[in-house]
Amino acid sequence: QVQLVESGGGLVQAGGSLRLSCAASGSIFSIRTMGWYRQAPGKQRDLVATITNSGGAAYADSVKGRFTISRDNAKNTVYLQMNSLEPEDTAVYYCNAVIRPQGQLNWLNYWGQGTQVTVSS
Repeated sequence: QVQLVESGGGLVQAGGSLRLSCAASGSIFSIRTMGWYRQAPGKQRDLVATITNSGGAAYADSVKGRFTISRDNAKNTVYLQMNSLEPEDTAVYYCNAVIRPQGQLNWLNYWGQGTQVTVSS
């Protein structure tokens, strides 16, 4: 089974930094776009950042200038460097990837289990 596993979440004070990681594993043929989404309590899941397989990145306006998305294709891993964190960044962060499984012709969306990020004021 293809699986995405996030790590790196935790508790940090406002102004601090965290680095999230998401590793894809399993029977993977190829990976296209990867991204990060977040969901605060009682709110919808929103896009944070995406990165194409060639390195093109896009960000939500709320995190521009503070967050940086990157990836290591050799490790099937995407990262989210979060700086100048604010209490409003508190949410469960989810990894997403468009993946072609081994032995299949189609591309599918996969989601990680989520990792909690809490920013205290």
